[in-house]
Amino acid sequence: MSATPPPATRAAAKKELPEHFRDYKHVWVFVELERGEVHPVSWELLGEGRKLADKLGVELASVILGGGDGGARAAAAESFCYGADVAYLVEHPVLEDYRNESYAKAMTQLVNTHKPEILLLGATNLGRDLAGSVATTLLTGLTADCTELAVDADGSLAATRPTFGGSLLCTIYTLNYRPQMATIRPRVMAMPERAADRVGRVVPFTPDLSEDDIITKLLRFVPDRDSNKSNLAFADVVVAGGIGLQSAENFQLVRNLASVLGAEFGCSRPLVQKGWVPSERQIGQTGKTIRPKLYIAAGISGAIQHRVGVEGADCIVAINTDKNAPIFDFAHVGIVTDAIRLLPALTEAFRQRLSPHQRDRLAG
Repeated sequence: MSATPPPATRAAAKKELPEHFRDYKHVWVFVELERGEVHPVSWELLGEGRKLADKLGVELASVILGGGDGGARAAAAESFCYGADVAYLVEHPVLEDYRNESYAKAMTQLVNTHKPEILLLGATNLGRDLAGSVATTLLTGLTADCTELAVDADGSLAATRPTFGGSLLCTIYTLNYRPQMATIRPRVMAMPERAADRVGRVVPFTPDLSEDDIITKLLRFVPDRDSNKSNLAFADVVVAGGIGLQSAENFQLVRNLASVLGAEFGCSRPLVQKGWVPSERQIGQTGKTIRPKLYIAAGISGAIQHRVGVEGADCIVAINTDKNAPIFDFAHVGIVTDAIRLLPALTEAFRQRLSPHQRDRLAG
């Protein structure tokens, strides 16, 4: 892989693509299916994949792996509603539950058989685990945690991600290998409109797998009891606090406003590092990416690490004492004042104006 080579270099590399890679075509999106539930990032990636496929003039395909209980077939049908032209349906008893070895083998066999040019996966725990193994096995490049995807004039995938601790955005190209792989975090890309009447074709694929060859065994499934504790990524309203709040006690002001608005609350990285707020509430490059209708940031400076996690919000309201804080460069509404003084006043104003029913409607 290389970081942003000159266009002439990229064009030359494209022409010199090894012969056995030149018939690799189409854009694929891995649809993450666990216990009958599709992770929403899969539909977000189909929306983004649709743009790439249209620009390249190729088909958009979904890839669904499952054990054959019907869940994978339902997910394949649903993928057409979000833009897929083709669904590669990979069913085998060994794929009933996610295990890295079995899924990586199945995906690798599928890629080698049908040869996609681009393969996208969600940067979830499962997606990151699978993507690394597949890229390693296929001896191709993988750009992780991308915030933007595009296709250059020469047809190369331009995958952009934060680098150097988030201080720079770097565009990565995989020039001489296929497929070009990337993972994208949930909520970075917009959710496409669902078209209920859209249909496509299903291509079944049976991988060469045997339970005896898989070292890892699933003994039992234990759900994460804290998995629903924070709904930051999918909340419509989020209130967050930063180091400008000065103390852990003052973070309660953020919680109070969030409670009145029926919102989720979050924080910037320094508050997690200080132990004031649990890591599941962190927003930014190394935390959660959010796309709320309203985001209120109190005492957050807005460094690039935080910006990449919130810039998809419809409306960003920033409160900071420093008029030169970076957050004012991308906020829709900026208030130069002390958040410690303003938050209680905002909370009381909303409490008087919003009934419980109105708060529920705002949050929903």
